[in-house]
Amino acid sequence: MLDVVSDDLDQILRTTRTIAVVGASANPARPSHDVYHYLRATGQYTLYPVNPTITELDGDPAFASLADLPVVPDMVDVFRRTEELPGVLAEILALPQRPKSLWLQLGLVDEDVAREARAAGIAVVMDRCLKVEHARLR
Repeated sequence: MLDVVSDDLDQILRTTRTIAVVGASANPARPSHDVYHYLRATGQYTLYPVNPTITELDGDPAFASLADLPVVPDMVDVFRRTEELPGVLAEILALPQRPKSLWLQLGLVDEDVAREARAAGIAVVMDRCLKVEHARLR
């Protein structure tokens, strides 16, 4: 697996303004809920929760799919099962523009998805927590 060095992570975090959180949950026990609230509290990013089972997340409108977003986000942060990653990538590649980065949360690794995303010009981070890395680097 190709690893991303801290300088690369810092660059991604510094240039990101908008983040789609795929698999964002209204359930406070879910990691995606915690990470969403952490990122929201930083005030650095415009966040878009993506989950077809919710209509809002703490007052923010939620979107059923990446295609439903009002913008193409700079980053797509993914909280889905590994077997669902190819479908998430297909959604990304169907967007009118490419996000700058694809962030796969802790436990998510798919070399084929990473290779295809990189070939499309998208930086990929796998098996890392965005909250942890943000707190460490910012």
